Amino acid sequence: MATVLSRALKLPGKKSPDLGEYDPLTQADSDESEDDLVLNLQQKNGGVKNGQSPLGEAPEPDSDAEPAGSAKPHLSEVTTEGYPLEPLGGLEQKAASSMASYVRTSVFLLMLVVSTVLVLVCAFLIPCPPRDLHSTWSRRLGPQGGGDLNPLELADVNGDGLRDVLLSFVTLRNGSTAGVSRPPALLVCLSGMNGSTLWSSPLPEEARDVTCLDLMPGSGAGTVCLVTGTHKMLSAFNGTSGKAIWTLNPNYLSNGTLAAPGVMLPDLDEDGVRDLVVLAIGEVQPDLCFLLVSGRTGSPVGRPVKYSIVGVGNLIGPQVYITASGAVYILFGFGNIQAVALRDIFVQAQNRDSSPPSLQIEEPEWEKRRSINLSELIDVYSYGVELLQMVKAADSNCSNLLITTRQGLVLLRGQNLTPSWTLSLQGLRSQPTPGYFTDDETLDFLLQIPSGTGMKKVMVVDGDSGLVTWSYSVPCRMRETPTTSAATVDQKSVFLFWAEGLSAPSPSSDVTLGTEAPDLHHLYLLHPAFPSILLDLANATGTVTASEVGINDLWKDAFYVTRTTGPSSEGHPAPLVVSKLSLRWALMEGQVVQLKETTPKIGRGELRRFLSRIKFVDSPYQM
Repeated sequence: MATVLSRALKLPGKKSPDLGEYDPLTQADSDESEDDLVLNLQQKNGGVKNGQSPLGEAPEPDSDAEPAGSAKPHLSEVTTEGYPLEPLGGLEQKAASSMASYVRTSVFLLMLVVSTVLVLVCAFLIPCPPRDLHSTWSRRLGPQGGGDLNPLELADVNGDGLRDVLLSFVTLRNGSTAGVSRPPALLVCLSGMNGSTLWSSPLPEEARDVTCLDLMPGSGAGTVCLVTGTHKMLSAFNGTSGKAIWTLNPNYLSNGTLAAPGVMLPDLDEDGVRDLVVLAIGEVQPDLCFLLVSGRTGSPVGRPVKYSIVGVGNLIGPQVYITASGAVYILFGFGNIQAVALRDIFVQAQNRDSSPPSLQIEEPEWEKRRSINLSELIDVYSYGVELLQMVKAADSNCSNLLITTRQGLVLLRGQNLTPSWTLSLQGLRSQPTPGYFTDDETLDFLLQIPSGTGMKKVMVVDGDSGLVTWSYSVPCRMRETPTTSAATVDQKSVFLFWAEGLSAPSPSSDVTLGTEAPDLHHLYLLHPAFPSILLDLANATGTVTASEVGINDLWKDAFYVTRTTGPSSEGHPAPLVVSKLSLRWALMEGQVVQLKETTPKIGRGELRRFLSRIKFVDSPYQM
């Protein structure tokens, strides 16, 4: 039995190195050690039961012969402890594997260190963009010295990615100085980040309009701010420094005054800078004069061109309209809308028979409307025009004409000047605000109409059909309040308007009466996804005279800037206050005003989750 176990375990020293058999002289000496080994094996493996091995196999017979196919270990491959030695090739493979692992680790650590250094260098060299998610500020500019106009413009003039605020107002300081017929005015630029003054420039007269233009598209040139005065001032300012680039010589307007803001044209004198056209009016109403002005130098491009028109009502235009084929027309009028081809103005201004190829394009449908005597004027709309807007058309690459009249609202197709729809409304005086309310990707319009003493009706008109899709009556004692809209990434718009504080609606009427002081007004937001509620975002005292919405492209946020004339006290003029409000922050902090009960009810958590996902983009419907 000891022989069997010794063979099975291949114990060293029990076989003859020459014959492969056990040595009988050493057999007795190893009996004791073999018996101890057997006992240990029985304790570990359960021993041999009924003549069988623990695996259930029959024991080998007591024979000196080796089983066929068994390999004999060489003495050089056996250690004194009974463990086989590794071959020399295995040691070499282990050494090579250790070296490769060391190289890989070294390369990884080196790349990690280099990447860390690059990140730190970029963090120090590249400034972080300003985070403007919760930027809300209010700036008091002091008392105004009068003036009926309230220009307000947004443009990034300092290159920080946030649009800054430009405005003009009449000062009080020198208003009573002897010999000064009109009080001087200031053009001020406020930082969009914190409301601090970036620069200010004196103006010789009150500004009618402030517009920032890109006179050199694609050139990366700085922002140019065009300021049009109420009398004869037309100046271009450097938006970064606030210094005047050029000023139109008033002598070119000796027979009249500027009637409207300057309008940007294509490059007429081929100097690489887009040019301008201004409309001047003489002492007698029919005398209207067009003057082409170089955008680079501010000098006239030719002589003034006069037209005699007859009309009753507001001055319309001038506005530039470019058809789908590229023809350029100037729209203007008095209580009506007429058009003249820019080609005709240019030819008369230059006193020559030819014009640049870009101005020789004609629009056949427009040319058909020329007067019977083949004059240069084209009749577009003939009676009762109060306002004219150009709005983006959904089915073409040109714009449509939205006309506000004394009787209502008319939408003309820009391609052929035929009416798309007409809405009869009485008392519409404020300019409609375009935006996306319905799901047809056609621009809709927010309107405000007086509806009794201290009340107004706010409504949304479907831009495709001209039908009223949403309306509500709110208290408001301000005669005219601005309305605005902001586009979102999901092809929708939020609409903002001012009214007095709203309370819960009465069961018999949709009118909600305010209970606060009459000089406190609230800013309300309407979202097309929740037409049964309004969000109360902010409030202001005094009169809101102008408002604009800008976009922070980096954070997909919109900000709302207002120009407010505060309440005046006895002996003290009303102060001018400019405020900025972040819309995404205001959406989460605003108060919900329930206009009517809905089924199922709108949960507060559902509403907050929806509002938190709103992201704003640049207006796709501005022409």
